[in-house]
Amino acid sequence: AKDYELRQYETAKWVSTVIRGETQKEAMRQGFWKLFHYIQGKNEKEVKIDMTVPVTCLVKSGCTDFKISFFVPFEHQDSPPQPTDSDVFIEERKAAALFVRSFGGFASPEKYAEEADALARTLRNRGQPFHEDFFYTAGYDSPFKLFNRHNEVWYFKK
Repeated sequence: AKDYELRQYETAKWVSTVIRGETQKEAMRQGFWKLFHYIQGKNEKEVKIDMTVPVTCLVKSGCTDFKISFFVPFEHQDSPPQPTDSDVFIEERKAAALFVRSFGGFASPEKYAEEADALARTLRNRGQPFHEDFFYTAGYDSPFKLFNRHNEVWYFKK
């Protein structure tokens, strides 16, 4: 469709942390740094891991817990180094079909929510079943990139 796409993602490992009771913006900041320290060597093997994209954030309606995640690079998928920070964990996300809406610019929590609402409306109008109680935000750019930025919101297909 012109305003969204349906993607199939394979099973993959992500390194994640959950930040509780903060605003989404603050949770993203805190979560990013916890995960960044992990890829900079704060792991059992003390190995540096390449930064990957996207950085995702799980947003559940009516909830102030946010799960921030980095994709584990392909060369570490089979056995990612274990985190040494007890707040950081490796998770395996099962293969899934996702509805994705892309947009540019600097994405705020408000902008992500607006884009998620627009995607949800479109999916409902087209009779596409999806899990409505949560969505993921996905950011692809460094904060220093000023132009041609890429952001997404994801809903899981039912």
